[in-house]
Amino acid sequence: MAETMQFDLVSPERRLMSAEAVSVRIPGADGDLTAMPNHAPLITTLRPGVMTVETEKGTEEFVVTGGFAEIGGEGVTILAERALPRADVDQETYEALVEEAQEAYGKAKETFQNEPGPVDDAAKLLSDMVAVGTHIGLSPKQPNL
Repeated sequence: MAETMQFDLVSPERRLMSAEAVSVRIPGADGDLTAMPNHAPLITTLRPGVMTVETEKGTEEFVVTGGFAEIGGEGVTILAERALPRADVDQETYEALVEEAQEAYGKAKETFQNEPGPVDDAAKLLSDMVAVGTHIGLSPKQPNL
């Protein structure tokens, strides 16, 4: 029997999962990481991506659009801006997520004309959302940058 840790995934709408996990692959803002039992304490921000949770019963995947991860020796807590089970993300849902990212990018370009930081952040969000589709086998309408 593999060593496990408590895993909780929460979005503003609901708790998506609470289980004993063997490992959790997290799309961190500074790169992907895998949390396992007895992991060193860490708090990180999330980028849009696919989170994979391995339990003794199998593997579950979730698409997250951002948020925070708190990792400790006893468990992992994910506070996601938005999270959906991978199985629930069809082409229409994915295109809506990309469209939201496109709108955020457009607003940032309008609002922060002389401040590249927020515009760069919005462009990165859009780019990451497009990459999520590639990862899960969906294709977005080509965004206009």
